[in-house]
Amino acid sequence: MKKLIILFLSLLCWNAFSQINIVAVGEAELELSKVEVAKPILQGGVSGSFIADASTIMDVIRNDFSFYMKKFSVKKELSSISEGGFNYSSFKTQGVSYVIRGFFRQSGNSLQVTLLVHDVANTKVVSEESYTYSGENPRGFAHRFSDTAYKKITGSDSIFNSKMIFVSDRHGNKQTPVKELYMMDFDGGNKKRLTHHGGVVISPAISHDGTKVLYSLIKNEKSKHRNINLRVYDLETGRNSLVSSRNGLNSGAVFMPGGESILLTLSHVGNAEIFIMNLKTKALKRLTNSYSPDVDPSINENGSIMTFLSGRAGKPMIYTMDMATRAVKRISFVGKFNATPRFAPDGKTIAFSSWLDSRFDIFRIDSDGSNLARLTKDFGSNEDPTYSNDGQFIAFSSQRVLSRTRAVQNIYIMDNDGEIIGAITENFGNCTTPRWTKSL
Repeated sequence: MKKLIILFLSLLCWNAFSQINIVAVGEAELELSKVEVAKPILQGGVSGSFIADASTIMDVIRNDFSFYMKKFSVKKELSSISEGGFNYSSFKTQGVSYVIRGFFRQSGNSLQVTLLVHDVANTKVVSEESYTYSGENPRGFAHRFSDTAYKKITGSDSIFNSKMIFVSDRHGNKQTPVKELYMMDFDGGNKKRLTHHGGVVISPAISHDGTKVLYSLIKNEKSKHRNINLRVYDLETGRNSLVSSRNGLNSGAVFMPGGESILLTLSHVGNAEIFIMNLKTKALKRLTNSYSPDVDPSINENGSIMTFLSGRAGKPMIYTMDMATRAVKRISFVGKFNATPRFAPDGKTIAFSSWLDSRFDIFRIDSDGSNLARLTKDFGSNEDPTYSNDGQFIAFSSQRVLSRTRAVQNIYIMDNDGEIIGAITENFGNCTTPRWTKSL
């Protein structure tokens, strides 16, 4: 994102930023459901790596539920609960709402697993799922059950099966910067490298069905005029292909609902402007036409409103465009400049970063420009917000200064009111531009 900001800033002459009142997000008293997750109950001589896998499965389930801090109070350690009959009254006196137990029985080269969710208040089992576990990916196995259990308890979908796309420079160095595309579980587990370009990947964006990733690539070539080309990666096949290589910028792209067209920033017309492109025919339709650069579009779930950055007021601020009437409205007035506006899944709010007090911080604003709220403060420099598929969380990249010559960026998760949950990357180079997928 920094490369795009530098490109953008070089095209603009900044005015002094205006002052604006920023509303802090308040804290509400929440009634939380107390959850305990039991240590694995091993039956019939479970041995070898299956013993460790059973513990991993139960601990991941415990950790999954702890993300929903507005709904659950989860005991930090796995509880010791006997294999025999379940004593509802004992847990009821302790104020426990739900207890999750896992039974593991080895059968040859696999485990037969039964996972139960006990509703203590109503003295009944609300979820009983049986699976065969073959010894691969215990974390993914646990996430799948957590998702099922969460839906049985709340009636809603969770984030547990979702993935995160991000960019890391862990294979680069100062002489040859390399940033590639990676994927991981929502909690930072099961990291996987997706691209091997040997260049600099920027600005990833996920299709609405979660199967494809748009991104821009700056190749490490010995040339004075390195182009920024747009590519697409297919998460189902592992293939990537060129989408646009017009002269100049081919970046800041996002999928339109339906996946047949994309919004992207092109500068082949002389100025950076936003276009809509049909992926099959490559036909272009220009959406913006300003004397100042218009970049970094985002679209709401039904495709009716686009948000983007424009310097038409003298500095990059957030605007919206009605896709039917092409009416444009400025909605942000905070900070020296703004970046990466992204819609919540319901389209009602937009998260973005703003340069304020000599650092980036994450803000949230309603799509009509009302109810501005600052979500991060005194927590490093914070950029690239992205909403979870259920709208309850925001992932973002945050930079920490380690010394006078060294800083590191990692990806963090907070809830949608700014309560920091924690980092999900560590010791993996500089990790930036997270993009949350739907469940895969």
